Amino acid sequence: MTQPFSSRTGWNLQKTPFAAALEALRATSEPFFDLTASNPTACGFEYDREGILRAFSRPESLEYEPDPRGLAVARVAVAEYYADAASAQVTTGQIFLTTSTSEAYSYLFRLHCDPGAEILIAQPSYPLFQFLADLDDVRLVPYPLFYDHGWHLDLAALTARINPRTRAVVLVHPNNPTGHFTPLAARQALERICQQHNLALIVDEVFLDYAFDSTDASPHASFATGQHPVLTYVLSGLSKVAGLPQMKAAWIAAFGPDSLLADATARLEVIADTFLSMNAPVQHALPYLLRNRSSVQHQILARVRENLATLDRQLASAPTISRLEVQGGWYAVLRVPALMSGESLAIRLIEQQRVIVHPGYFYGFDGDGRLVLSLLPPKTEFAEGIKRLLHSTA
Repeated sequence: MTQPFSSRTGWNLQKTPFAAALEALRATSEPFFDLTASNPTACGFEYDREGILRAFSRPESLEYEPDPRGLAVARVAVAEYYADAASAQVTTGQIFLTTSTSEAYSYLFRLHCDPGAEILIAQPSYPLFQFLADLDDVRLVPYPLFYDHGWHLDLAALTARINPRTRAVVLVHPNNPTGHFTPLAARQALERICQQHNLALIVDEVFLDYAFDSTDASPHASFATGQHPVLTYVLSGLSKVAGLPQMKAAWIAAFGPDSLLADATARLEVIADTFLSMNAPVQHALPYLLRNRSSVQHQILARVRENLATLDRQLASAPTISRLEVQGGWYAVLRVPALMSGESLAIRLIEQQRVIVHPGYFYGFDGDGRLVLSLLPPKTEFAEGIKRLLHSTA
C-alpha cells in the first residue's frame, strides 16, 4: 500500500547498533563519561543569568514590527560583532537574521537551487547537512579533505565534481569536526573556481571565535573580510558565538559583486519575508548577548585548550593512537589502528567503559580508524573518559 509521505522523508529510522548501545547506557542509573557533549549550557560554564534574563524583558518585545531581514537594532549588533571580532565592515543591509544556521542553509539552498541541483560540500563534515539537503530537494556532492601534516582542501577533486547542475560550494571555517581553518591561498583558489563556474560560496563560521593559536590571526580571518569576487554568504549565530544554542538566533551576511549581490539580497528578502521566523524578544536581546559574548568564550577556550593538553599528555603513553592536528573549534579527531572498526570500538567503549565517543563515519570519514571527541566536557570527566578509552584500546 502506498504510504502518504513525501519521498524526501524516507530516511532509515531504524536504530543503529551504536544508537541501541547508547540508549541502553542512558537508561541505567550508573555514571558515564560523555565525550560527545557539545551543549555549552550543560558543561558547567558560568553565564550572566540575571543579565541574560533582563535582556529578554525589554518592553519593545511586545511590539510587532516585522522586517524580513530582521530588526535594525539586531542587525546593527551583528555588524558591530563583525567589526570587533573580525575587523570586517558589514552593513546592516547585508545581514539577514534567521533562527538557526540550519534555517540559513535552507534559505540559501532555495535561493540558488532548483530541485535536483547539486551543492559541493567537504567530507568529513557535520552530518546534519544531508537532512537539510533532503528537505530542500538538493543533492549533496562531497569533495574530499586530505590529511598531510594538517588538513587541506583537495581543489582538483572539487573541480572534477563540478557539472552543469552544480550551484554552490559549502565551506566550514574552521571545519567541524577537523578543526582546521582555510588559509588565504586556498580561499583565493576556491574563489577563482567559483568565479569560473558561476558558483556561490556558502561559508559557515560558527566556530570562528575559537581559534587555539591567537598569535597569528591571518589563517583565521573571516570570509567577511577582503574582496568578494563571487557571491559569498557567511553564516554564524549565538549557538557558538555566545554559547547559547537555546536562544535560536543566527544570521547570513551576504557579499559579492554589486550587480549580483543586489539581485541575491532582493530574492533572499522575499524568502525571509515568507517565513518571518525570528521572534522579537531574541532580536531585542541580541545586542546584549553579542556584546557580552567574551565571558563565556574565554571559559570555553580555556576548557578546550586544557582538555586538549590533557588528551595529549595521556596519548604520550599510547603509541598506537594519535591525535590529528586541530586549529580551533570544540572537537578533536583520534586516529586508532585501522583494525579497530570505529563503530565496534565506540560500542565497546559504551558497554565496557561507559564512555561515549563518536565513530568517524558519523562525519563522513572513509573507512575505520577514526574517533571524534568533544573538548567541552568538564575537565575531570574528560580526563577520566580519555583514561578509560586508552585502557580499552591498549
